[in-house]
Parts: sequence; C-alpha cells; structure tokens
Amino acid sequence: MLPVNLLVELGIISVLLMATRFAGLGRKLAATTLVLLALAAFSPLGELLLYPLESRFPPWDPSRGAPDGIVVLGGSVDTDLSAAHNTPVVPHAADRLFATAELARKYPNARVVFTGGSANLVSDNAKEADYSAPILENSGVRKDRLILERESRNTYENAMFTKQLVSPKPGERWLLVTSAFHMPRSMGIFRKAGFDVEAYPVDWRMGGRADLFTFTNMSLDGLGRTDVAVREWIGLVAYRLAGRTSDLLPGPAKD
Repeated sequence: MLPVNLLVELGIISVLLMATRFAGLGRKLAATTLVLLALAAFSPLGELLLYPLESRFPPWDPSRGAPDGIVVLGGSVDTDLSAAHNTPVVPHAADRLFATAELARKYPNARVVFTGGSANLVSDNAKEADYSAPILENSGVRKDRLILERESRNTYENAMFTKQLVSPKPGERWLLVTSAFHMPRSMGIFRKAGFDVEAYPVDWRMGGRADLFTFTNMSLDGLGRTDVAVREWIGLVAYRLAGRTSDLLPGPAKD
C-alpha cells in the first residue's frame, strides 16, 4: 500500500486492461495513476502527511537535568549491505547515531542502549546492533557503557526487550532517540510497555510549517517523503488496532 508500490501496481493493471475489452477503463486508470504519481512526487503531499508526525513532540529540554539512560532505536544501518561488505553501511537516519554519541559525551554517567536486531522476514545472523556498536564506539562511546539489544525485529520488540534488559527503576529518566516522524508511534509503544521515556527527536525530513505548501522539482525526494509518511501512518493505525499503543497519534504526556 505504499505510494510507489501502489502506483506501480496500478500502472501495470492499467496496461493489462488496455489489452482487453476494458481498454477504456485501462486508459482512465492510467491517467489517474499519472496524476497520483505527480501529486506524490511534486506536490506538498508528503510534507502535509509528515508535519503532524514530526511536530508532535518538541525538542528535548535539557534544563530538567541529566538523564539516567539513553535508548536509541535501530533503523540506520543496512544489515544486508553491512554483512556483504563486512563494514557498517548507514544509508539513512544517521542522526540517530550522531545524537546518541553527543548525548553520551554530555552525560557520561548515563547508560547507553542500542536496540535493533534484524527486520528481515527470513531471519539471518546479521544484527544491526553488531554493526552500530563500532560506530558509536568510534564516536567516543566507551564499550563498557554500551548495552546492545540484538533480537528485536520491530519497534514493539525494541520496547519490550529493552525494558527487560535494563529494568528501569521508578524515578529514573530515560531518553528515547529516534527519527522525529517515528517518535509518536515509538512513544506510544514504550508507554504501553510500561517503560517511561522522554522523547529526543532527530532526523527531520522537513523544515517545518513553511514547507507545507512547497512544491519540489525532485521527484524522488517527494516520493521518498510521501512513502515515509504513509508507512508511518499505516504503522500507527496497525499498532493502535493491535492494542500496542493507547492512542492513534500519541503526544507529549500531560503534566
């Protein structure tokens, strides 16, 4: 159901229909698909879908004091490429790792947890935590501070397995580092799991409200933002229906 996949599928169906007695329907479907493709690629559609996600949680306020722990979600390292080349390959969301390293330097007493195994449907031995750990260590995070959670396959398991691993105590303050668009779903899942964390959003895909009515001349950029946003909204709906979050769009906790 992601936009790029869906549009390709509709395009194939329209071509097939043109070779049948439903050629008229095929032409209409092809025209509709082309219009939808243009909207997803060049219009502000991706920004309109991303904005409610990325603006849901404000930047973390350091004035409340040092955290006791930092949890960073996987999603930056491509495990298949890393395994193929025997070195960490970071194709996207590198801000998650950069921010964690910076926080670790600022708060030397905080525990640092990386959570991420393999999201592949067919399990393999390539674990994201194993390839992310050297990046964090080379960025100044001492090995004896770094706790690795290697078995999780999705955000729900990130929360459950990390809670079991670190056993957070009442009153402890833990930061959750992940992409801004992914923060609402992540916070909802961690809350449902009974792990009280504070949002530390990074890896923004748009500048802010000013981008809501901005068109792009780079189709791949527009399609990429639309794909990311639609994927996340599908995830929010699915996790709410599955009972893994308590709200469709989790937001900051009320004081």
